[in-house]
Amino acid sequence: MWLQRSTDGLATWRLPLLAAVLVMSGCASTGSNSTGNSKAQRNAPDTVPAQALTLFEQAAAAMAAGDLVDAELRFKEFLRRYPDYPGGYVNLAIIHINNGDEAAAQADLDAALALNPNHPAALNQQGMLFRRNGKFIEAEAAYLKAVTASPDYALAHYNLGVLNELYLQRLDYALENFEQYQSLVGNDKQVEKWIIDLRRRVAANQRTANVAE
Repeated sequence: MWLQRSTDGLATWRLPLLAAVLVMSGCASTGSNSTGNSKAQRNAPDTVPAQALTLFEQAAAAMAAGDLVDAELRFKEFLRRYPDYPGGYVNLAIIHINNGDEAAAQADLDAALALNPNHPAALNQQGMLFRRNGKFIEAEAAYLKAVTASPDYALAHYNLGVLNELYLQRLDYALENFEQYQSLVGNDKQVEKWIIDLRRRVAANQRTANVAE
């Protein structure tokens, strides 16, 4: 549940669209809507004040509609009134990444992670920002922390698969990541094709290794 209150202190082949997730209010689903920025995961604890949910939903609706200027203003207003909810900062980070302002995005992620160092959506966005800047080991660490904090957070498994296949050339790990993602979302036909391809490639590599021995 990513619109949580702290109590203790774009599109290229196989890459997620734009940056990630609308951390939105509503029910507790975390598995689907995992490969695009414009799609919202609706997650919030029951203790969020009704007025906060309304403000958040209005901002998220503007973001989903592609009106990033209005969405940014609404999320800033939300955080002015309710500064202890990391989800607002995560969505601002997504907006700033889409606008090419990585410094502002990093500041937003720092704020979210200061409120909750184990916030999965914030960690996932941090990993994506690291990956964009060629910091692949740091990206892996952020994604792994996200799935450790929330094993059913599908998007981080997906991004681990992308990182391991395309950047770190770890096909066996990528296969595991995509299989875990698919087990959570259950109906991603494109990822299923990638899994079939990776199984074939991993098996071929193993056969080559056996012959070499």
